[in-house]
Amino acid sequence: MYFKKIGVVGGGTMGQGIAEMLAAKGLDVLLVEKTPEKLDYSYRMIEASLDKQLEKWGITQAEKKLILSRIQKVTHFAELSSCDMVIETIIEDLEAKKEVFAQLDQVCPSHIILASNTSTLSLTELASSTKYPERVIGMHFIHPVSKVDLVEIIRGLKTSDQTFTETKRFVEEVADKKGIMVYESPGFVTTRMITLMINEAMHLLQEGVASAEDIDDAMRIGYKFQHGPLEMADRFGLDSILAALERMFREYGELKYRPSIVLKKRVRAGQLGVKTGEGFFKYDKDGDRV
Repeated sequence: MYFKKIGVVGGGTMGQGIAEMLAAKGLDVLLVEKTPEKLDYSYRMIEASLDKQLEKWGITQAEKKLILSRIQKVTHFAELSSCDMVIETIIEDLEAKKEVFAQLDQVCPSHIILASNTSTLSLTELASSTKYPERVIGMHFIHPVSKVDLVEIIRGLKTSDQTFTETKRFVEEVADKKGIMVYESPGFVTTRMITLMINEAMHLLQEGVASAEDIDDAMRIGYKFQHGPLEMADRFGLDSILAALERMFREYGELKYRPSIVLKKRVRAGQLGVKTGEGFFKYDKDGDRV
């Protein structure tokens, strides 16, 4: 299969990152959102991301224009029929994702791979809403997409060998990232491990063992992490961390996945991290620590 045009369904943080990364690699991207307003916002966020790189001499003005020119704004699923692959990146809601896959199944030819960027949901269950479950696969990118060179490739029960092989080739040769194969299991490898560490950091904070700053410094300096676990949570979105933990708690039934009270309180207060300007730490509009 020749990959030239990729559909990205969902213009949230992950959708923006994936669309920008693919356009920077020279692919044409069809970005889909529910409304023209949401689509315009996603496009502006991608432009803002490129402007940051421009300020730091990461790209040129000409490269910025070229990347943006490769991203086409789309509101109708029918336009995705011309894509070589479609990546779904909407919220972690099983029913909403199943609805998207059912619609994609109707408009995309049967040989087109349909991938989900889910971090916790069952690919087998997502594929059950389609007529061709063999072409459904999980492709879990990690935020920030442009900087993390790893993608988890998750096989559902009916995912075909050809779908897996082509997806791995896409990840490694087109996106230029390391692809690891993961058998279906809630949280896969990365989400399951990182959310447990984040949750434990929140328990430490709740118990008064150390301050948020010192907990993060312990892991950032002591173990060479780019960000400490609490800042990591802020950057992923505290609501996303809570949703992942709750889903794994339901699936596995083990107490280690039970979300910290500190996490629940902050989500109820609307302190979701970078996207709201405040979580465990405060951030400016560019997402930098204040």
